[in-house]
Amino acid sequence: RAVAMSVSHSSRLNKLVREQYMRLPQDGMVQVTYVWIDGSGEGVRCKSRTLDKEPKSIEDVPEWNFDGSSTAQAEGSNSDMFLVPVCMFRDPFCLDPNKLVLCEVLKYNRKPAETNLRHTCKKVMDLVKDSHPWFGMEQEYTLLGINGHPYGWPDNGFPGPQGPYYCGVGADKVYGRDIVESHYKACLYAGVKICGTNAEVMPSQWEFQVGPCEGIEMGDHLWMARFILHRVCEDFGVVATLDPKPMTGNWNGAGCHTNYSTEEMRREGGLKHIEAAIEKLSKRHDYHICVYDPRGGRDNSRRLTGHHETSNIFEFSAGVANRGASIRIPRQVGQDGCGYFEDRRPAANCDPYAVTEAIMRTTVLNETGVETKDYTDH
Repeated sequence: RAVAMSVSHSSRLNKLVREQYMRLPQDGMVQVTYVWIDGSGEGVRCKSRTLDKEPKSIEDVPEWNFDGSSTAQAEGSNSDMFLVPVCMFRDPFCLDPNKLVLCEVLKYNRKPAETNLRHTCKKVMDLVKDSHPWFGMEQEYTLLGINGHPYGWPDNGFPGPQGPYYCGVGADKVYGRDIVESHYKACLYAGVKICGTNAEVMPSQWEFQVGPCEGIEMGDHLWMARFILHRVCEDFGVVATLDPKPMTGNWNGAGCHTNYSTEEMRREGGLKHIEAAIEKLSKRHDYHICVYDPRGGRDNSRRLTGHHETSNIFEFSAGVANRGASIRIPRQVGQDGCGYFEDRRPAANCDPYAVTEAIMRTTVLNETGVETKDYTDH
């Protein structure tokens, strides 16, 4: 009974009846679902339209618009916002030939909306493309019942202490694996570059990894993976939260660890380039903390305490195989003398465009201080 009460009403609708309609032919018509980031900088929105033939590339998907006053992105008196398609995926919910399309949001004057952080990220990635930056991001999230309580936790009280849950197996250690495996398959079907998943340290907390992705592709694929996660959770009647510290007390928070390398770091002798990049990051810690969550570091201050496998938000640190450091160099990379490093500071609810742009500004474009340079003239 407790489990039944923690899922949404919609998830209890008869899915076999739905399946009857989903099998109906479309007579050559195609459903395209437009997906965008709303005014919170964290939420995603979507709406669908019919095209009379299957789009073969992003250029085949027309621009569209939406009411920005209903997404905290515009005033009601001037509410139309533009949806500009940027990246197309197969639709794992309505199946081929239907599509999911990630969009940038532009205001009435064709300038990027405040939460459209892709716009400047793309400029920076174009500038640094000869470095061939690769990213892999590890998205942690927590499953909640519709009542806001972690899914599968006792209604009154807490599960046993952390220890048996990380990469756990068994009904008493793992909550919600159906959701995780459904999300994984849906991402593979869609063409999202998902590369793994695991149960996390706190019960009902999970992680999936996306990458390696080059340049702007990292943000595109992680945002679409998040959208697919929220849609899968909707079908199961639970909620996925990206809150960096969903439960106070002796429980791990949720991050979005970011693995990064350039071509020269990946080549023989690349360790010296890794160390040089870390040295640049060490001098710009405050700037990075500011852009690593949507609230200028306030969300991360609840998570980066120096406990529960985190560094202290006020101090920069780096080390080989050290999960309590700001930057971790994997042991294998230390042995091989080349590879990548992991920035462990980004919060689970970070914008991947902001994170990857900041890393490139500091490590390749050699920016310093808290101000960023405007590259519009380039």
